[in-house]
Amino acid sequence: MLRVEKLSASYGPTRILRDIDLEAAEGQIVGLVGANAAGKSTLMFSLAGLRTRCTGAIRLGDARIDALPAHERVLHGLVLVPERRRLFPFMTVLENLEIGAYSSRARPERRSTLEQVYDLLPVLAERKGQVAGSLSGGEQQMLAIGRALMARPKVLLLDEPTEGLAPLYVSLLFQVVKNLRDLGLAILIVEQNVHHVLAAADRAYVLENGAIVMRGAGADLLRDERLKVAYLGL
Repeated sequence: MLRVEKLSASYGPTRILRDIDLEAAEGQIVGLVGANAAGKSTLMFSLAGLRTRCTGAIRLGDARIDALPAHERVLHGLVLVPERRRLFPFMTVLENLEIGAYSSRARPERRSTLEQVYDLLPVLAERKGQVAGSLSGGEQQMLAIGRALMARPKVLLLDEPTEGLAPLYVSLLFQVVKNLRDLGLAILIVEQNVHHVLAAADRAYVLENGAIVMRGAGADLLRDERLKVAYLGL
């Protein structure tokens, strides 16, 4: 579904990502882990089209999308749930969700998609009239995911989704991610919660200093002592 080939990215003269190769298939959770400042969020922004100084290829299905602006990548089915959620705090839950269906691809199916989102995330149906800023951190993260689902993604990018969440919501979030995988989405998740993400991931990559240094099944990497000691300080 998503294939990245030799992707490099820079901030000004500083090169952040170096020749990244990765894949995320339909119905697959792919984890991306690494120390702080390894380049994980830069990679997510580059995939979403929010960083312009990039080289390499990004393919979604049969289409090459690396030359497209961010909003056109959404039209192709690549949708980012950003770090810190980036909701509209003074708008209601429902209004935030409806904004997610702004594209011409998603708008005709808005009502049916909304019902699917409510089925997957029932707390959003219960809170639909509340302003987003009044929700708990866990509820806000569910809203950010729900808003992304309103765009009818094929590939969902999750950037640090458990940041600041209580343990109960961390477990709930990973269950939601597994449910989305079972519905056929390809999910690429950047996460500091190493144990949770590797336990859930079908495939995972370790990023260090802007380069992929390890890759493999999530469960295998979770058991790898090199990962714990050399790259994550565990």
